[in-house]
Amino acid sequence: GGDGDGDGQGEKVSGLVYCTDAICNTVVLRQSLVHTTLVSDVRFISADSVVERKVIKRGDAAAAAAAAAATGNGGGEGGGGAGADANGGGGPTAADLEEMARQLPPPPTRRALEEREKRALKLAEDSLLHINDSASPLGQATFDKLLKACNEVVWEDSDAIVVLGQVRVDAPYGPNDCKLIRVGKTEKERGLAQGSLERVKKIVAHEG
Repeated sequence: GGDGDGDGQGEKVSGLVYCTDAICNTVVLRQSLVHTTLVSDVRFISADSVVERKVIKRGDAAAAAAAAAATGNGGGEGGGGAGADANGGGGPTAADLEEMARQLPPPPTRRALEEREKRALKLAEDSLLHINDSASPLGQATFDKLLKACNEVVWEDSDAIVVLGQVRVDAPYGPNDCKLIRVGKTEKERGLAQGSLERVKKIVAHEG
């Protein structure tokens, strides 16, 4: 709580001490919430405002936290009123403490953020490669449909679509416009190529 003119007890808050920040002189409390779909809340408290603390229950070493209650100066506007528990009750229950003692996921490292940024840029670049300004709306829609089904799809010769490096689909992008460009040397390869052709024909034959 903040400073006040009255000489009341001030605000009393309780929760799990998640961490402390010596530079900012701050205590970070994790509090359980009631009457909400959220599991917990995180509250920052100035260490200068804490005039008394009481350990309710200590957490284990792995959690590296302790359940604590902190009492701050000031009783609000006009000062004076009795302090109310921030959770609206008589303090956290054992179940609340157990829930709050669960470790929050660690913050992402700088390297992880950089990798995430690289992946996002790569996806954006790949998406741009899939857009063909020279293609008709039907051609682009056919390309997008084939890409969703087959993954390996590229544009060729302005408006032709090549699927899996084996099947070429020319405008107007119907089943009869599909042909093999790589038949295969062995019987097995020819069978796989023919299967790819039939699959592409079925995809372009169905709208949506």
